[in-house]
Parts: sequence; structure tokens; C-alpha cells
Amino acid sequence: MKYVAPFATVLVLAGTAGAAGIAAAAPAAAGSEVLRPGDWGMEVKRLQRALDRLGFDPGPVNGRFGQETTTALWAFQKSRGLPTRGAADEYVWRAIDRRRAPHAMVPSGAADRVEINLGRQLLTVYRAHRPVLISHVSTGAEVHYCHNGRCGDAVTPVGDYRVTSKSPGWTTGPLGSMYNSLYFNGGIAMHGSTKVPPRPASHGCVRLPMHVADRLYRMVGVGEPVYVREGREVWNREYERYDRRGGHAGHGRHGRVRGR
Repeated sequence: MKYVAPFATVLVLAGTAGAAGIAAAAPAAAGSEVLRPGDWGMEVKRLQRALDRLGFDPGPVNGRFGQETTTALWAFQKSRGLPTRGAADEYVWRAIDRRRAPHAMVPSGAADRVEINLGRQLLTVYRAHRPVLISHVSTGAEVHYCHNGRCGDAVTPVGDYRVTSKSPGWTTGPLGSMYNSLYFNGGIAMHGSTKVPPRPASHGCVRLPMHVADRLYRMVGVGEPVYVREGREVWNREYERYDRRGGHAGHGRHGRVRGR
């Protein structure tokens, strides 16, 4: 855990060292300060404000890099073809500066809708055809499972659905507990969970971070369209070139694993 000083402060401290001192300080802080979970300070708050402005809910904008900010960063990284390593590096800051609008999977769909992209593991809420909330999710692990004597295939089916019912707070079923559930395909729901890894890992439901589940439950009503598509995982070519040069080992794409 570390305190990250704002860039302006770094420049003031470097001023006594002259131009060379400023040049040395700039690469570490000028819009490319690497921020990680546990960090705190004005630079973290700047990251939170940027994510919130782009529709990725980082939780309270309080300058503390906690789990809510981490899952929002995962969502942003996945939407821009970056690996979900949880650290805001120079490539994250560059992508933030570009402010690229997300690509709609169902542009001809309802003006108010929910889109679930299985390839990217992202959920997007649209209002008047504009994305207003983009969240990291964990969907079906695509494996056969047996849990408490119940067996099945962990799949989130592709298709066009509508929210059929809502269940507030915690409910417990044969496959585990769910929070603020929004059912859209039989027993399959969008719901909050304390375990939302950066990969498909559910029995078929769409797991959401807890703070996003609170917000989604307030936003989405019974009857709202829900479009589930395969989508596809994307990869940022600029980062890939850097990756091949040895800047980072591997790319951190999610894999299919068994689990709830």
C-alpha cells in the first residue's frame, strides 16, 4: 500500500533539481503513474473519477483503491482489449484519454436494455441507446458440474430475453446464495456475489460485483430486454507489440474454469 502524490506535487518537489529533475519525475507520474489495489491519494481519486465518467462504477470516489475500483478497472481493461491485471498502467491512462465509446452488440435493440457480452465478460446498461453503466461480470464456466446432488452444464445461454422477476437482498438456492437477483431466463439471473473473478466461473448466472448489483437492481425493472451474445475477446494491438518485446509476460486473458 502506498500514498500516490498528485503530479503537480511531484513537479514542485522536483523543481529544486532543475529541468533534469522534472524530466526524471515526469515518466512516473504524468498521466502514467502505475496505481495498484491498496494505493491511496489524489491520483487514485483521479482514476476513480475517470472511470465513473466513462460509465465504469468504481464505488465511492474517495481516493482509496479497493475492490470496487479494482472490478471497475477490470471492466475498463476488458472493454479496451487490455489484460485484467488490476493495475492502472500507462496503457490504461492512454485508453482513458482516448475516451472511445463502447461498441453496441445489438444496436437495433430496445433503447433501454441490458447487453451481456460473454466473450468480454461485460454487462452494459443502455438508456436511450446510450451506455450508462458498464460492469465486469462472471458468467457460466461452460463445464459440467455436480453440486449438492444436482448436476448440469454451467452455461449462460445466448438469446433475447426480458427480466421476468426481481428478488431483493440475499436468497439461497440449491447452487448457492445470490444478492439482488434479476431473473431473465428461468432460474438464470443477474445477481450480486462476493466472488466475481475475472473469468467465467458461475453455474450459468451472471455474477456482478456487490455495489453494481445494488445499482442495477434500482435501474432495471421487470420486462426490460436482456440480450446475451457470444461477443468476442479483443486484444489491444499496441499493448500486444509491447508484450512481445518483453514488457509483460503473457496477456492475462481469462480462461474457462470450473466453479460457482
